[in-house]
Amino acid sequence: MFDKGAVGDPSHQRHDFEPGIARSGLFWTIPVPASAISFDSSTGEARFRASNVRVKDYHDIINAVTGAKRKPIPSQVSFDVRWHGHGKHRKIRDTTFGFEGSYVTGPATISFTAAQIGSGVTFRSDPAHQYNPTSKQGGAGSPAVGQQRNGRYFH
Repeated sequence: MFDKGAVGDPSHQRHDFEPGIARSGLFWTIPVPASAISFDSSTGEARFRASNVRVKDYHDIINAVTGAKRKPIPSQVSFDVRWHGHGKHRKIRDTTFGFEGSYVTGPATISFTAAQIGSGVTFRSDPAHQYNPTSKQGGAGSPAVGQQRNGRYFH
């Protein structure tokens, strides 16, 4: 989380809620139960949710990746990401990068809460200010859910 208008500038970052870096070097990744994920690739509906996931607030990304000069604060996050689907059906085949897939577009929403444990500091997403990027807005296109083949499974 950053000061208003300074997103992406680590000198203005105030919170960095994340699970940290594993001894193996894997970072920002934690296992989630299969029950946290549901999807229907025929309609494009999907959901990814979890509650009270234990993470730490490292203050900023530099502190998180350089060994935490500032002691991280025990925290937790909850989120609910929904892809509502029922939009256009799209097929993509890219021989340059070796993947193909069938997708269903549609709007997506997210609710997110991050809290430092025991401190009273809590942040919540604002559902009234969500939007879905489209190519007209300079984004990568509409959110979509589907199935894809790549790597050795791509022919």
